[in-house]
Amino acid sequence: MNREELVERIRELVAEKLGLDIDEVTNDADLVEDLDADSLDLVDLAMAIEDEFGITIADEELEKIKTVQDIIKNLSSKIKFEEEEKEEEEEAEEE
Repeated sequence: MNREELVERIRELVAEKLGLDIDEVTNDADLVEDLDADSLDLVDLAMAIEDEFGITIADEELEKIKTVQDIIKNLSSKIKFEEEEKEEEEEAEEE
């Protein structure tokens, strides 16, 4: 998975969990203010993201997530993209 695929999948999950059209889910959209999510929606979304990507989002992290971009940043710090894996393999081969 590359970064663009991650962004698209996050937008799809947000749209699906909040009952929205994907076009309404922009990176800078505030989950509560713009997309009308409530606290239960946010927990449901976090669980879906955890299941989808095999990660854990701590309660403290969830409290800091306000926008779709915040979700992307949080996930980006936890998963490796295909490009990073290839670079690491190439570096290992050079040694």
